[in-house]
Amino acid sequence: MPDAPPPSLDPVQLGAYFTLIEVTSLLRHAVEQQLREAGNLSYVQFQLLARLGDSPTGSHRMTDLADGVVYSRSGLTYQAGLLEKAGLVVRAPSPDDERSVTVTITDAGRALLAEVLPGHIEVVSGLLFEPLSPADVRALAALLAPVRDHIRAAPPRSAASRRRQAQ
Repeated sequence: MPDAPPPSLDPVQLGAYFTLIEVTSLLRHAVEQQLREAGNLSYVQFQLLARLGDSPTGSHRMTDLADGVVYSRSGLTYQAGLLEKAGLVVRAPSPDDERSVTVTITDAGRALLAEVLPGHIEVVSGLLFEPLSPADVRALAALLAPVRDHIRAAPPRSAASRRRQAQ
């Protein structure tokens, strides 16, 4: 029985993949530069503050934050620690589950978020949305949502057993 050929991408798929990766990398670089200059924040720190700032309670469990920002638990713990040292968040045992830690944005965190957000919006609008028509933006959102949902259909990393992750 002959070996099956290795999976491949056709030229259009390959081009779409490389274009997506290039656009994502260029946009992230510009966003990271703006966040460093405007608020001395890393991209992950901004994501944490933004998610907390959008929450009605200003709080999230660390595991949920790690899944939401697609970051390792240990890396997120480190980033949250830096934000806590800066007075931008506080961490405390979860009232619902003593094994969980809850992160809450502080007034200083909300103030910094409000300070960096206009520049962040300007960068994203100028680089990502300016060259697109409103119909293009709707089409882009419609194309990316099922891909995101397909990728996220697997259990979040925080739900995987630590033993399996170590292997």
